[in-house]
Amino acid sequence: MTKINVLVLPSDKTGVGKFRSVDPHIFLQKLYPDDFHIDIDYNPQVNDLNFWKKYQIVHIHRTIAQNYDNTPILLKTLNDLGIITIVDIDDYWMPGPEHPIYDLIKTHKIHEKIVANLKAASYVTTTTTLFANEIRKFNKNVIVLPNAIDPNEPQFKEPTIPSDKLRVGWLGGSSHLHDLMLLDGAFSKFNDLERKDLQFYLCGFDIRGTITEINKQTGEQKQRPIRPEETVWNKYEQIVTSKYRGMSQEYIDFLGNFKEEEYPNEYGQPYVRIWTRPVQSYAKNYSKFDVSLAPIKNHLFNRMKSQLKVIEAGFYKKALIASEIGPYTLDLKHGLKNGEFTKDGNALLVSENRNHSDWHKFIKKLRANRNLVVDLGERLYETVKDTYDLNVVTKTRAEFYKSLIK
Repeated sequence: MTKINVLVLPSDKTGVGKFRSVDPHIFLQKLYPDDFHIDIDYNPQVNDLNFWKKYQIVHIHRTIAQNYDNTPILLKTLNDLGIITIVDIDDYWMPGPEHPIYDLIKTHKIHEKIVANLKAASYVTTTTTLFANEIRKFNKNVIVLPNAIDPNEPQFKEPTIPSDKLRVGWLGGSSHLHDLMLLDGAFSKFNDLERKDLQFYLCGFDIRGTITEINKQTGEQKQRPIRPEETVWNKYEQIVTSKYRGMSQEYIDFLGNFKEEEYPNEYGQPYVRIWTRPVQSYAKNYSKFDVSLAPIKNHLFNRMKSQLKVIEAGFYKKALIASEIGPYTLDLKHGLKNGEFTKDGNALLVSENRNHSDWHKFIKKLRANRNLVVDLGERLYETVKDTYDLNVVTKTRAEFYKSLIK
């Protein structure tokens, strides 16, 4: 049998490229070596038709070589050559005004260019049925290939060290300020007695970046390195720590230095800052806490997101408290009914009209019932362990690709 030659063009080397482009196709090559030959290329020879003619399938994430204007033209050329083109997309193309890159996307009309790519592709792959239904407005050939993980990857096998405290953590990136604001006030409601056996974790802390200053008189723009206290992570920390409540002045001063250094007895403190890690090791942070928080504000961009936080928490057997919105309604079943814990619930879900109270309420319930923390983690693991195993999703991908080449 002749192998199917697949060209994969990731959008980056550090983030989404791992989950949507690189890992899925490395697994495809590993599990089906007699059926597929995979090339992963970050700098394709865009203008050389002979380069493209070597492949039966070309898989891109959003766009080719960050050239949004030329991608639809190239996709049409490849289609005309009989090459199957697949555009993968994992985020809705137009974030809301609260998002850090909203103005950039709107100014350069990137959202319109992404839609043009979706229209031009032979097929589109995406993360959830919810997002697939939205994409079908522009391209009816949509296949759901969810985010998945390799359970044998070292970063998903880090052991959790036991603790007398209930450790509650959030792990994410720099675009979630308005999501985390849903928790504002939840942490401050705990009294000093309750806080003695609670510990909060903020994972992904990052002070890198620049800020643009505009001269009001001349309109001149200058970029400078962002100061640590100006970063969104500092704002996150204010929320998670209730403005450093219950901490010693010495530890507050240490945090205020914003240095990636170890503090004596750091894991004995009421709050622990965990600095950012590469995409190849960030998931180890799940091993540090017992309860994972997944708040998201209710708007279209968030409703189209994937359930990756559910998947990651599940493979780590962590109890999960999540917003009852979009992707978190696909696999999660609320574990409370009439104030009593249900046997088939696998998470605790916060409805939009209960953001003011239930984040605190659910953490408090888990603090009082540590067995439920373990039970919810086990149930969530059972929910995700087969469906979102990369071995399983790769089988679906292989069958899909083979169906295209007949």
